[in-house]
Amino acid sequence: MAVADVSGVRIAGITSTVPESFVTPEDDSRHFGEPMDKVADSVGVWKRHKAPEGGCVSDMCEWSANHLIDKLGWERDSVQLIIFISQAPDYLLPATACTLQNRLGLSKQCAAFDVNLGCSAYPYGLWLASQMLTSFRGGGRALLLVGDTGTRSLSPQDRSTIPLFGDAGTATALEVDENASPLQFVLGTDGEGAPHLMIPAGGQRLPRSPETAIPRTCEDGIVRCEQDVHMNGAEVFAFCLREVPKLMKATFAAAELGVDDVDGVVFHQANTFLMNHLTKRLKVPAEKFPLSLARYGNTASASIPLAISDHWGRGDEPQDLKLLMAGFGVGWSWASCVADCKGIVVPEVLTMPDEAFPQPVRSKAAA
Repeated sequence: MAVADVSGVRIAGITSTVPESFVTPEDDSRHFGEPMDKVADSVGVWKRHKAPEGGCVSDMCEWSANHLIDKLGWERDSVQLIIFISQAPDYLLPATACTLQNRLGLSKQCAAFDVNLGCSAYPYGLWLASQMLTSFRGGGRALLLVGDTGTRSLSPQDRSTIPLFGDAGTATALEVDENASPLQFVLGTDGEGAPHLMIPAGGQRLPRSPETAIPRTCEDGIVRCEQDVHMNGAEVFAFCLREVPKLMKATFAAAELGVDDVDGVVFHQANTFLMNHLTKRLKVPAEKFPLSLARYGNTASASIPLAISDHWGRGDEPQDLKLLMAGFGVGWSWASCVADCKGIVVPEVLTMPDEAFPQPVRSKAAA
């Protein structure tokens, strides 16, 4: 696995936003025409927030970023970098980060780009943002905007995914600080697992067409089209059991610490059964292992910062938190970060009203 250290950068704050509208197992029971409580009990999800039609993850990231900038008292011209990580961009082009630079009123001297990552996105994003900040002359600040609208990519007939996924968007503020403790990272990839969790159609390899929109019965008996999420749950579970313990071992070794030395171990919130299995195997105490699945579901790239906001949200009160964060899944891809966050600001989870989501913007050429 790749191991990296970044010195002189601190995580100043984290804010997470979910849509106002939500779905419950009762809604799923009406949708599928059969009781879904047993499924909810199995995956551990009793409520998932869902963005309104036309709403984007960028809207929730923008909502989070505006709130966080105000809480920290940052001048918007002081932000020199914005990274947007999601598998649900606003457009095929331009990059969503470019539109967010304008929407947030940031300086034109701000670097901005997108990254396509899912379950491992947050630690990867922290690594990218912190490493890039150290290259700026005279210090700097960055906004890492991470989230997904996973509910948009599910087959309406897929009982294995609909009860699990929710939508969320987050913002993390980082800044150069010579007194900050080093951030430590471990990263890895196994692209052989790509077919086990993917949306086959929509890219250049297999463009969307009337044919890719036709629902078909798959090998697992679930009806999907090629534009929907295809997830092999057994392979996902096997991957996590195979790689996550190795990731944790490598992370503890790289950081030269153990579970007793951190305030929390924050995993990508995949499903409750898997999370409980991993905590027992890794001997992580329940009080150090926050779970937000019951209230928000699996929010893909947003799940780690959302779990932090849900568990440690304290409004304006600065906190000292030493966290081990680990994401793993689609790709296969995995990454971890150990961060000693001094004076971090973590507001409570924000709720964005449906009417606050903007309407689609069309090009001037189309108009």
